[in-house]
Amino acid sequence: MSNSMRDLIVGEAELDDEEDDESFDEDTGETRERSRKQNQDMDDSSEEEDDDEDEEEARKIREGFIVDEDEDEDEVEDEDERRKRRKRKRRQEREEEAQLDEEDLDLIGENIPEWERKQPSQGKFKRLKRGHRDDDVRGNEQRALDDMFNDEDDEIADEHPYSRPSHRAAAGEFDDFIEEDFPEDEDERMRHMEDLEVARPRDKGIAGRIVDRAGLDKDALEDMEAIFGNGEDYQWALDEEEEEEERQRDEQTLELKDVFEPSQLAEKLLTDEDNAIRFTDEPERFQLDRKPFKHLNIQGEQFKDEIQWIADLMWPKKNLSQDLHPPFQKAVGKVLEYFVLEDLEVPYVFQHRKDYLIHARKVRNPEHRDDPEAPEYTISAEKLLTQDDLWRVLELDIKYRSLFEKRSTLERTYENLRGTAQVNDDMIPEMLSQAATMEELQDLQDYINFQYASQLKDIAAMNGVVKGTKRPGAKSSSFERIRKSNAYKFVKAYGISPDRLAQNALREGKKVIPDDEQSFPIDLADSLTDSQYPTGDQVLNQARHMYAEELFISPRMRKHFRQHFYTMGEISCHRTEKGLRRIDESHPYYEIKYLINQTLPDLARRPELFLKMMKAEEEGLIEIKLRLQNEKEFRRQLQSEFASDNYSELADAWNEERQKVLDLAFFKLERVVAKGVKDSLRTACQEELLRLVREEFSKRLDQSPYKPKGMILGTIPRVLAMTNGMGDPARDPIFWAWIDEGGRVLEQGKFGNLARDESQREAFVDLIQRRLPDVVAISGFSTDTHRLVRDVESLINEKNLTGDDYKDPDTEENRVDLLEVVVVNDEVARLYKDSPRAQAEHPTLVPNTRYCVALARYLQNPMKEYATLGKDIASLLFNPCQHLLPPEKLLRQLETSMVDMVNLCGVDINEAVGDPYVANMLPYIAGLGPRKATSVLKAINTNGGKVNSRDELVGDPDNNKLPVVGPRVWNNCASFLYIEYSSNSSDAEPLDNTRVHPEDYELGRKMAADALELDEEDVKAETDAEGPGAIVRKLFKDGEQEKVNELILEEYAEQLEKNYNQRKRATLETIRAELQAPYEELRRSFNLLTADQIFLMFTGENKESLAEGMIIPVNLRVVKDDFAIAKLDCGIEGRIEAHEVSHRSNMSIRDVIHVGQTVQAKILDLNRKEFLVKLTLREDELRRPYRKQNDHDRGTWDYRLEDNDKDALREKDRATGRTQRVINHPLFKPFNSMQAEQYLGSQASGDVVIRPSSKGNDHLTITWKVADGVYQHIDVLELQKETEFSVGKTLRIGNKYTYSDLDELIVDHIKAVAKKVDEMMGHEKFKKGSVADAEKWLTSYSDANPNRSIYLFCINPKRAGYFYLCFKASKNSSINMWDVKVVPKAFEMMKSQYPHMLALCNGFKLRFNSEISKMQQMRR
Repeated sequence: MSNSMRDLIVGEAELDDEEDDESFDEDTGETRERSRKQNQDMDDSSEEEDDDEDEEEARKIREGFIVDEDEDEDEVEDEDERRKRRKRKRRQEREEEAQLDEEDLDLIGENIPEWERKQPSQGKFKRLKRGHRDDDVRGNEQRALDDMFNDEDDEIADEHPYSRPSHRAAAGEFDDFIEEDFPEDEDERMRHMEDLEVARPRDKGIAGRIVDRAGLDKDALEDMEAIFGNGEDYQWALDEEEEEEERQRDEQTLELKDVFEPSQLAEKLLTDEDNAIRFTDEPERFQLDRKPFKHLNIQGEQFKDEIQWIADLMWPKKNLSQDLHPPFQKAVGKVLEYFVLEDLEVPYVFQHRKDYLIHARKVRNPEHRDDPEAPEYTISAEKLLTQDDLWRVLELDIKYRSLFEKRSTLERTYENLRGTAQVNDDMIPEMLSQAATMEELQDLQDYINFQYASQLKDIAAMNGVVKGTKRPGAKSSSFERIRKSNAYKFVKAYGISPDRLAQNALREGKKVIPDDEQSFPIDLADSLTDSQYPTGDQVLNQARHMYAEELFISPRMRKHFRQHFYTMGEISCHRTEKGLRRIDESHPYYEIKYLINQTLPDLARRPELFLKMMKAEEEGLIEIKLRLQNEKEFRRQLQSEFASDNYSELADAWNEERQKVLDLAFFKLERVVAKGVKDSLRTACQEELLRLVREEFSKRLDQSPYKPKGMILGTIPRVLAMTNGMGDPARDPIFWAWIDEGGRVLEQGKFGNLARDESQREAFVDLIQRRLPDVVAISGFSTDTHRLVRDVESLINEKNLTGDDYKDPDTEENRVDLLEVVVVNDEVARLYKDSPRAQAEHPTLVPNTRYCVALARYLQNPMKEYATLGKDIASLLFNPCQHLLPPEKLLRQLETSMVDMVNLCGVDINEAVGDPYVANMLPYIAGLGPRKATSVLKAINTNGGKVNSRDELVGDPDNNKLPVVGPRVWNNCASFLYIEYSSNSSDAEPLDNTRVHPEDYELGRKMAADALELDEEDVKAETDAEGPGAIVRKLFKDGEQEKVNELILEEYAEQLEKNYNQRKRATLETIRAELQAPYEELRRSFNLLTADQIFLMFTGENKESLAEGMIIPVNLRVVKDDFAIAKLDCGIEGRIEAHEVSHRSNMSIRDVIHVGQTVQAKILDLNRKEFLVKLTLREDELRRPYRKQNDHDRGTWDYRLEDNDKDALREKDRATGRTQRVINHPLFKPFNSMQAEQYLGSQASGDVVIRPSSKGNDHLTITWKVADGVYQHIDVLELQKETEFSVGKTLRIGNKYTYSDLDELIVDHIKAVAKKVDEMMGHEKFKKGSVADAEKWLTSYSDANPNRSIYLFCINPKRAGYFYLCFKASKNSSINMWDVKVVPKAFEMMKSQYPHMLALCNGFKLRFNSEISKMQQMRR
């Protein structure tokens, strides 16, 4: 700590002799300032009034001074001790209250005239005593600073918030408040202890007797007691009060919400609402989805309407034959019944109600005619609904509930209008019954609010609902004035109502032709003038706008427009001025910059294209224009429906007037309908892109464990996982971990150079021969990992390292193969290695070794690894455009995919109880969720920690087993939670280890008995002796499972449907399969990565970012006479032949280029499999720029505007003298700001890009990543430049920091600032997330702790390099923010610099206290 800082703190903490003395007010417990003159009159009323105001203000400020939220708890006392301590404190307070106050002493003086009050004397120790008293008073005034550092609450104040305040402050109440952050040296500590010793005697009068404060002798005290009594007569009442308080305190139970903040409880799913979900016998996902619609009860005809609505939406995409439409709709209805009425989740319906998702028909077998023994009929089965369709039905059910709720609200509104205002509008109920979208319902609501505004206002007033008064110029009030004026008669004179005109356009009913008035429009307008609109032109103008508004608000007219926009709409993009330069050819939005005339079906097939358009429009880079292809024809047709068929000058005048009205209405209708169509198209594109994301994630989940050769599918391999991390495998250590089939890390370590170091090669061979892994897994973070893969493959081949022998299925002979090396997808491992979960599971392992552990586990079971991520799963990349999707929708789709796969594989419930790694899959089991999963585990542990049967999950009173789940949840999850079958257990149920649901156990037992050819008597004897599971146990024990294949299941199915009305054909097939192989692995084989996927993983480059023909900067590493080797930014090496350096054959390659030089090169050939690239530096090649493949024709791409924009930009660059610079530095990139941010987006925080500056060639710009989504662009002025394009010898930032070269600038400025940013973001007071998140957290904390205050730091996303210091003084105070700037090696706040976070925190507290003191002085 610097001396200046220490002096500042000591100066604040110690009492200065030169400061004014303060006295302690015995009546109020407050401090008041004393004058230095002892004889100054203290009774001046004006001064007292001012003091009271100041102290009241100070009190308000003191209530919210900042303290840390982490409270240090005192040592724990047992209950008896705490009770005794509270009693002593209460007795102490009563005795203090019994002390004589000023009024008591005055009363004594009146009764005993000869008595005089003695003034307290001041001896020679006056300064010392007053000094300690002043310490107390000063501590009271400086309470703000004290509270900033003190993490403890005032226990007495908390326990007795309404008791009379103590007249005396306890000693040490304001202990040295800097102690926590700045420990005292030994001298200071001893002086502090002496102060405490001197101060302590002041408290001795409090405990147990009345202090003779007034100087009374014994006789006077006896007289006083005779007058006032000693209070013993009322002791019984106080004792009873104490006992009642103790009883209430004992009865009070401490809840979680009394201890934790609301945000913490919500994060841990422990709120009251979470508990209600946890213990309600309904699937958790259903409860969350239906939460907004709990009050809705859809049944009867409404339920049939929902079935019809869902089927109509799904049918167009099913591509089924038309004759399957009725059974399809029936299947949708059945599925909806399962969801809504029986609370069955998707996995249950798909697994156990498959027969209702299939349409089976008996078809005559043509072979029966020639072969009588052939079956007469065959079964033709058509799949109506897939598992994805079931999720779609569930999603549409929620949408329909929202639709139903809005429709019901509108129906109630119309009924109110009919009953109260006698409104009778047949269009409303007719359109309500037809409305199938939220848009149509919104049209009706707009119509009702416009057409019947005054009636709705009257109804609201009758019901006591008074809305704010609208200003006179409001839009709705102006139309109301028109309705009440004569101008509305002109509206009627158009000859046809807006609704009837819309019906004409929609071809609904017989066409109505408008009638013309007998006078010209202007003459009629002149005759309708009134005080509201005194001229004919005003009447005419208002009537036009009124009719246009009624046409605009007409639901039928909007429907007409919407239909045409959906079928004939075209979308074009027009770049804005901002987008002109921002969207260059390398920008991801360039593919839409000049896109025109795109139909809606075209965009629906390329959803990412339209989503990019919408995103670019939100960013202000383009403008999306939706127009009708046949707009002229559409307008002409609409005018023909509006015009009269008369032929006269009068008719022409009215038709011209009608045309003007249509022109007014068309613009408004086009705008509102186009917006709705764009929103609907965006939703449709999002759904399509979500489907693609879900499909890709399902592929990654649908992988069984890597199968060693010769093993059956599902066998868990033993894995040796290796990585070089970011290092060079030739120089840096290679980390490895050996994981057995149980997922346990049995050995780990490091290798050296496996290509050349023979001792390390032998160590590798020894490990392989000792541990016998089934596979070697390798991955890493750089292109050097590709070299590691080649080194290991070469070593295995050279040393002939093989896996276990196995039987060749073709030759039936045993054979061995070389150990396989697999490059593993590391997306989960990258998240795992530094996660808290990894650190908790493997605290002694380094991150790279933990990375190896995750690689091995991914090979052993990819699904389990994905399940451990929870909500972090959304951070993985499944589609390049998934960032365009709403996060909540993305997470929901990924969750449904996980639910499908986890329920396909099932979870061993007993393994989940003992292994958190397996327990991660429980939330995805049907019926469960994160809340119910924790409840299940807790209940099972309460029952002894083991589940013996599925039936036990709903409770077993005979064996004292409490219910784990309710009946409905159990029905959903039972078949997906399996219990390992042990043949040694006589009462074990084998079917508990299968996918068979307990409701179908009898079918399984019947099939087993028939396979064993047991009659009813044999079955009864077996079951009576061995229990219900005896027959299946016998089937397994005898090894006769194959016999179930001989059963004719069609007969079983027919009997079940005939006798019990149950369709079970597909269920019987499932039972047969499970009896042969319980919970057989049904996932596909492990997917090995392709060459392109490996290239993308190691380099981060895809076919869009790195392709042949691109011109890129490269750094020359080797220069020979006939070739050169260069390194690309992504890490791969490129070869440049001599003839590709220059077209001049007489020049040596060394004369043109040299080692360390950064040059622009063009990619001639890219080999992604071998990680090699061929480059050229020839000027003629570099002059031909790279152009992306453009397959647009002239009708869909605005080539003319593109060429004009390029010419304009070139001309502007020539005018401003801007040219492209190339700097010889590995961090230099020829980027603009947008490209730099995109490039750094996937890099680590603190990474840097040097790029050209738009300010000219004497400037450079440094862009560095502060945090995710936050980038700082630093302008660097170059001085002392040798040439225009060379880097200046002096580099200056902001006229304050000067450096001699780029490397010094990056290390001493950028990296220094980045280090301070890391220090800030790693501090306990830093809050991750947005400013809104920080404000929400502060508000939640204040709500939970109203008497405390809090401060924290959060990042300022709008000003890179700045943070906010947010603080809230109390519950009722506002949130304040101070800027904190990060500078090299310090933090800057209020123009003061602080070297570290501790100094910054203390500086804030001192600064805050100083501001409070200034406020008090200003008020005085």
